[in-house]
Amino acid sequence: MAKLQIRRVGDEVLRKTCRPVEEITPRTLTLLDDMVETMRAANGVGLAAPQVGILRRIVVIEVEEGKVIELINPKIIATAGTQEGAEGCLSIPGRSGIVKRPRHVTVRATNRQGETFEMSGSDLLARAFCHELDHLDGHLYIDRAERMLDEEE
Repeated sequence: MAKLQIRRVGDEVLRKTCRPVEEITPRTLTLLDDMVETMRAANGVGLAAPQVGILRRIVVIEVEEGKVIELINPKIIATAGTQEGAEGCLSIPGRSGIVKRPRHVTVRATNRQGETFEMSGSDLLARAFCHELDHLDGHLYIDRAERMLDEEE
């Protein structure tokens, strides 16, 4: 496994729409493993492929230690409720902002074995689903933030 370079705000790759993964190859599996290592090394709870310069619809999330969620070609298929809270991003270090998100989210995705599955999450996991899937369409949380917390200081 290898730690990858996390792209920072201002890098144009973060504003591009990612392409679907057509076939899961050994390279795809290596990318998933490298993304998990990179996310953990940066103390993040999620990482999307464009954050490491890869324009593919791939996300890894770990809101509970040791329980990595790998999503290939994920789509949000249901939401319910609302929550408001602080978000940060590995691509925007040292900043955070208040963002409204759904409280409950269900996603459909493919796993590393090529099987389609659905997963639901609430609270932090729902927020992570929304935040990371936004990256796949070139959106950053700062686009949705009601206010930035660091600007109040």
